[in-house]
Amino acid sequence: MNRRHFLHSSLAAALASIPAVAKGERKARILLRNGWQSQNIGDIAHYMGMMELLQLHQIDAEVRFWSSNMENGADALFQKHYPEVPFFRDKESVARAFEECDFFLHGSSSGFAAWRDARRWHDETGKPFGVMGISLTNADEKLLETLRLAEFVYFRDGVSAQAATVILDIPKPPAMGWGPDTAFGIVKLRDEERATAYLKANGLEEGKFLCCIPRYRWTPIWTLHPDRKINETKHARSEEMKEHDHAPHREAIIRLVREAGVKVLITHEDQTQIPLGKEVLYDPLPEDVKKNVVWRDTFWLTDEALSVYVRSLGLFGNEMHSPILCIANGIPAVVGRWDEQTNKAFMWRDIGLDEWLFTMDDEERIQQIPETVLALAKDPAAARAKAEKARRIVLAKQEEQFATLRAALGKIS
Repeated sequence: MNRRHFLHSSLAAALASIPAVAKGERKARILLRNGWQSQNIGDIAHYMGMMELLQLHQIDAEVRFWSSNMENGADALFQKHYPEVPFFRDKESVARAFEECDFFLHGSSSGFAAWRDARRWHDETGKPFGVMGISLTNADEKLLETLRLAEFVYFRDGVSAQAATVILDIPKPPAMGWGPDTAFGIVKLRDEERATAYLKANGLEEGKFLCCIPRYRWTPIWTLHPDRKINETKHARSEEMKEHDHAPHREAIIRLVREAGVKVLITHEDQTQIPLGKEVLYDPLPEDVKKNVVWRDTFWLTDEALSVYVRSLGLFGNEMHSPILCIANGIPAVVGRWDEQTNKAFMWRDIGLDEWLFTMDDEERIQQIPETVLALAKDPAAARAKAEKARRIVLAKQEEQFATLRAALGKIS
């Protein structure tokens, strides 16, 4: 029996306990809760990755997507790839989904973002729910009580998973532990035509450039939403640290151009990073280096971004989900983090990439960033082998996660 037939047979057996499914009247229905914002391609990657994973692991269920934000082209992207899946945020559609769906699935987020929605689902319907790919950022007792009610909880970083074993204690979900961010599920999502045109227009050749992404300590979301008040404390901290947090990467860019003879694309995950990249990475470069560096000045979506990443030698910077997209496709990626963030970056340790993880407040350690990045360009075969080893760790854990989801669906009666 091959793997595809085995998975299909296992799913059929698991769903047999749902009367309507067993009778062939309908498939199981999953209410996916995700989609927190759309000005960040990493947030888009959360649910696009989940959709790919559901297909890859042959979860033969109807999906209905409860999103928070589908702007900036995210709606068209989702419809293009999953035209059969309705997405909504209005009260009427949510209420209908509560009646019609069998299982509530909370996708990746910086914390347990929609725990109140999961608790509402539990309290109003009595039907099961599961959580995949979150960090534990809040010890609110009601949030923890909700986690204890889940069929399973997978934390996207080992630090959160370890903390949960202590905080949640007994009782806790039947299945709980480390499980990758669902953005690791993206492999097929591509826009090759747009990526090819962009690379050609900017003189970037496949295998002859690296990507670099900047990031503020605190994302200035208020710059994108005029109705939001500026957080003066966070703004001051970001301004204070932006030169410090990007000087090592700027040095890496200089060395890549001068010593390895490759080009660099300065790009972004979040729209707020577009002007930041010009200010702290591109503009200060020496003129001889700048001639070999491209600054992307327009927002892109996850499909085009991945189509560019997979043609690069690798990626480095202070973001998280572009590196995830890279590793999911065997492309090397170096990550910078700081304590103002959640524990998400520690997932690099979980998949054997501690050497490519830098805490930006460790002054001695960040001096190694330029040399580490340079090594990606000088020995791309070794770097790709390291990335591939990490990818295989992720794939094995995904198998476990979706077997758990299949078992949870099998309990529905």
